[in-house]
Amino acid sequence: MLSKEFLYKYLNANSPVGYEAQGQQIWLDYLKPYIDKYEIDNYGTAVGIINPDAPYKVVIEAHADEISWYVNYITDDGYLYVVRNGGSDHLIAPSMRVHIHGEKGIVKGVFGFPAIHVRIGEKEEIKPEVKNIFIDVGASTAQEVDDLGIHVGSVITFEAEFSELNDRYYMGRALDNRLGGYVIAEVARRLKENQIQLDYSLCIVNSVQEEVGLRGAEMISRYLKANAAICVDVCHDVHSPLGYSKVRDGDAKAGKGAVITYAPAVHNTLREMLVKTAKTNEIPFQRLASSRSTGTDTDAFAYMGGTPSALLSIPLKYMHTTVEMAHKEDVESVIKLFYEFLVQFKAGQDFRYFA
Repeated sequence: MLSKEFLYKYLNANSPVGYEAQGQQIWLDYLKPYIDKYEIDNYGTAVGIINPDAPYKVVIEAHADEISWYVNYITDDGYLYVVRNGGSDHLIAPSMRVHIHGEKGIVKGVFGFPAIHVRIGEKEEIKPEVKNIFIDVGASTAQEVDDLGIHVGSVITFEAEFSELNDRYYMGRALDNRLGGYVIAEVARRLKENQIQLDYSLCIVNSVQEEVGLRGAEMISRYLKANAAICVDVCHDVHSPLGYSKVRDGDAKAGKGAVITYAPAVHNTLREMLVKTAKTNEIPFQRLASSRSTGTDTDAFAYMGGTPSALLSIPLKYMHTTVEMAHKEDVESVIKLFYEFLVQFKAGQDFRYFA
């Protein structure tokens, strides 16, 4: 499978939190020619391994899940009310097309909402909230919904295709963080095609359930007990017109390169090795400071697995919407930084601050 074909197929897959199997299978099938072995844990985190017999172990990691919804209540008239599965945004839901993953396969539906004539005519304007957004599948009764194979607990994803915008940006849902899964798979491909021989074991990890608390990374970090881990995720591009404060949120911008994060969970030595690699290889990068936690799987590897960890990020516009946007050059910068770091890294690196 060609790299771009994989990108489209993987980004268009359905991988809601807890149901990541479809996307994980696509990812692993692409990765298999570039690794020596693979493992899959009980909850679906996939690990591709290069040089598995080496005792020193390095992880590069992304997460595979996407935000979604659950059916929570079905009315007698056949409408579906929902609860979040991850950080789904109720404000963007109205008028969105959805896939309900039922017992008989995917059922199409829409998030309905009152017309503007009705909403504005109210004494207090009707606004989308989790308690009032609903899905219409064209049914008239609860029995018709049941006949479609939909029940309480059926998971729901947005119907939104991956595409490219103005030849500069990738755009779609779930760039957070399947774009990271694409990055680490491309790193493995380049290592294989360039016949790079590593003196350590490289674990390419695609974790599940990040969007509900870093759960997949927690589990796999304890299992792998790696010597070092570098996670890739997304961060906010704060330069779009509304809602961001550079004083509060930093100054990351799409098109200016990979983002290297400073935070307590980020190991100083590992981070500075990444900075040096970027400078030596003239790879554009930006810096970002995170108060307390990074909010990414980096925290799980650092604090649950006790692994020296670092974070690379891709600046993202419109996070947790169906039109997330990432600059192609930033994606390439992260791939190059991973690759150049891994090529020069040597087994035996001691990350203790003092002894």
